[in-house]
Amino acid sequence: MAFRVLVIGGYGNFGSLICNHLVMNPDIELVISGRDSRKLANKVAELEALGGKPCQSCCMDATQKGMSSQLRTLDIQLVIHTGGPFQNQSYAVARNCIESGVSYCDLSDCRTFVTGITTLDVSAHEAGVCILSGCSSVPSLSAAIIDQHRQRFLTIDSIEHGISSAAKMPGLSTVLGVLAYAGRPIKQLRMGQVHEASGWMDLTLRRLPGMGTRLLANVDVPDIDIFASRYAAQNLSFKAGSGLKLGGIANYLLAQAVRRGLIRDPVPWAARLHRWGTRFERFGDGKSAMYIDVCGVSPDGQPLQMHALLTALNNKGPQIPSCAAVALATKMARGYRPDLGARACVGEITVNEYLSAINEPTDIRLDVLFSDGKP
Repeated sequence: MAFRVLVIGGYGNFGSLICNHLVMNPDIELVISGRDSRKLANKVAELEALGGKPCQSCCMDATQKGMSSQLRTLDIQLVIHTGGPFQNQSYAVARNCIESGVSYCDLSDCRTFVTGITTLDVSAHEAGVCILSGCSSVPSLSAAIIDQHRQRFLTIDSIEHGISSAAKMPGLSTVLGVLAYAGRPIKQLRMGQVHEASGWMDLTLRRLPGMGTRLLANVDVPDIDIFASRYAAQNLSFKAGSGLKLGGIANYLLAQAVRRGLIRDPVPWAARLHRWGTRFERFGDGKSAMYIDVCGVSPDGQPLQMHALLTALNNKGPQIPSCAAVALATKMARGYRPDLGARACVGEITVNEYLSAINEPTDIRLDVLFSDGKP
């Protein structure tokens, strides 16, 4: 019997990529939803041509209470929520899934949203479902890469990681989400103590093999909270930036204006930056990367460092955050059932399962190197 998956926002930026993968899976029956009936019809036609099989659609507002009865009528077994931005969004969709007895995952990388999902843990257990938040590059993939090599460390002292995207702009909702905290305090960890940094500030140049230098700045992600407990790391930070340095400078200037009180609401400016960014996409090199630097001690008591670099060529970077949900749905269609409850989506997907779901071996590559940490 086919595994029925509903993708909320199936015609959006990440939702469309997810659907393009899932429609090719013979074990999955795909249903897409959104609020625009015309866009839904166009996407269904595209998916049916791509997959050579029927694809259903359901025009609805997924946050409304009536959604739970629709999920039961459609016989959905997994909901994939791609309708960001998740900043300041309620858990209405997840609650509807719990009410209808349907498992759920989302693509949120909003720190408060992902870590706060545990408030639904008791009701998820009672309903016999799993509710997984943060099914994306962070924290799903970042944790999977560290987990793959965790046994090589006795203890982990610090984790510094980040993402440098290609110049190709993501969807507007993504930009609105990540710029919502521009110039505002975000919490990182230094020597086991909470340290406040300013969002999209503290510009840093980092050299990435095959990509030259990229301009990065402070970004807020759920990993900071999750890694503190999962790995007992004492130093945690995350940075991100665009493939074009001009984009990083623009974000920095917005952050400065917010911090100085010159701009109270960054949303209109974030929309402008999105429009301007699309005009400069053609100047990018199509390359993206995620880096993870882990420092700690090996089981024999010696210093040990791990340097992981995931690179994506030819503008394949958006596949990376999209395909955590693809990997999870594929695994569940084959019979896997995550533990019941509500939590961040870490430990559910291995690196190999993740890369297999992306299925871009010529354009996406992961390299992991170890050193003794000595100068």
